[in-house]
Amino acid sequence: MRQESIDITDDAVGIVCPVYAVEMPMMVRDFIARANIKTDYLFFIYTYGMGYAEAFAHAKKATDAAGTKIHYIHAIQMVDNYLPVFEMQNQIDTLPSKNVESQIDRVCRDIAERKQIDIPITEHTEAEIQNIPLCLPFPFCEKIRLEIILCTRCGICAKVCPANNITVTDRVYFADRCEVCYACLHNCPQNALHHPSEQSAVRFRNEHVTLKDIITANQ
Repeated sequence: MRQESIDITDDAVGIVCPVYAVEMPMMVRDFIARANIKTDYLFFIYTYGMGYAEAFAHAKKATDAAGTKIHYIHAIQMVDNYLPVFEMQNQIDTLPSKNVESQIDRVCRDIAERKQIDIPITEHTEAEIQNIPLCLPFPFCEKIRLEIILCTRCGICAKVCPANNITVTDRVYFADRCEVCYACLHNCPQNALHHPSEQSAVRFRNEHVTLKDIITANQ
């Protein structure tokens, strides 16, 4: 994603990302616009907590604009880690009832069978999209001052930030490229970062993903 040019060619190519404000993160939208993807089968998988509204339509419109066709799209319900709205322990407790593994198995079977799904864009769809504007650059940490308590300046927050938005020296500095992914809050080993509107101090990371995995992915 940080390369000047992005050329991807394969029999099948997939984009997997979370739903942000009923569409996709800014960096995913930028990736789609810049990437030159050549494939006979493009699949797009969203993960979501509460709902995904017109997220499918946003994906279709973004790929259409980039000259790429989505052949298959699906959404998998997981934990919603939006701290100002959701109490994380409650989300964690309800995770077993969401049967995430069975959802993933179903999607994997569909992809293996090269299943195709049409994404209709109706007048109603367009109206719904207009009601909620596209994700815009949101200087989250400047508009909403995060509370920092007992910070050891270990630098983990900077290492897990996918947008290179955080610098740690004698203090923690936030730039204006925040994607509002909450990686810094959820992965701080000291639980030192707090959103002023968070429902609790409980944090979450997928049990199948290690801190090292996230840091390596950002390098």
